[in-house]
Amino acid sequence: MAETSTKAEYFVGVDLGGTKILSGVFNNSLALQTTSKLSTKPQRGVDAVIDRIARCVHDSVDEADLTIKQVAGVGIGAPGSVNFDSGTVIFAPNMPGWENVPLRKHLEKALGLPVFVENDCNIGALGVYGAELKSKPASMVGIFVGTGIGGGLIVNGQLYSGFNHTAGEIGHMVLEINGPKCGCGNKGCFEALASRTAIFQRIKEGIKDGQKTLLTDMLGDDLGDLRSGDLRKAIRRGDKFTDKVIEEAAEYIGIATANLINILNPEVVVLGGGVMEALEDEMMSIIVETANDYAMAGTMKGVEIICSKLGDHAGITGGAVLARSEIRKKKSDA
Repeated sequence: MAETSTKAEYFVGVDLGGTKILSGVFNNSLALQTTSKLSTKPQRGVDAVIDRIARCVHDSVDEADLTIKQVAGVGIGAPGSVNFDSGTVIFAPNMPGWENVPLRKHLEKALGLPVFVENDCNIGALGVYGAELKSKPASMVGIFVGTGIGGGLIVNGQLYSGFNHTAGEIGHMVLEINGPKCGCGNKGCFEALASRTAIFQRIKEGIKDGQKTLLTDMLGDDLGDLRSGDLRKAIRRGDKFTDKVIEEAAEYIGIATANLINILNPEVVVLGGGVMEALEDEMMSIIVETANDYAMAGTMKGVEIICSKLGDHAGITGGAVLARSEIRKKKSDA
């Protein structure tokens, strides 16, 4: 349990997704105290979701045996494009009605605390950078492979959000111009080739075409309730088809990593997200080998490619990192 000194500063990180809201309380040293989770229920509308976010924050603070007055600030990662300066969610593709939502204003009113809003993948990158890498590298690229693929860029120790606050849309690099259709409308995006959604799609199509896989023995012909962890189990039991699909996805991640190293030459590339968490052992060596094959000579020298250990907590950790740095900035400016 958290210490309860009222002088202690705590920060709350929130990861807002289309399916769930995860909230975590962190102390001043970014050690996680407790978490709380609620389903998002986006179909109920914007106001209902904002109420649920506030409730989730209160639940996590309560769970840590703290009061809301002991929290110095809240950082939240929202899916889609976000204007950090105004705290507005410009557009969240998987959340109906989320266009130009002044999330910061609404949450500050609901919680009575300073709130900072950033894109979810930017916040994930910030979590890895601030808590896992202790803000040491001057530059870092985060690649998050989950339901979709997102990224975050750290340049000169700062989150780089670009001219329109949309930098880091790594998942929409086109890697195959005649590849599968992506949710964004283009063909052959990185996300359409190597995300969890793309991997599951490829496996289901293979089964329709008569491919044999242990996954159907494990889960039935329709692969109901398929999870990334099931792919790992199947591969470890010698499932050649699943192994081949994962190998191809890992190669695409390696090519994307090489492209980013060629363009940005970061000190560290960090891979995260649910797919990497479940399949690190199966994918990592292929990713590194492919990146080495595709990177221009000399660009890989000294560059580290690592897998994040934060897993599902990258977003809430980044929220706390953001809140802590912004509160400290305000104090030093005062």
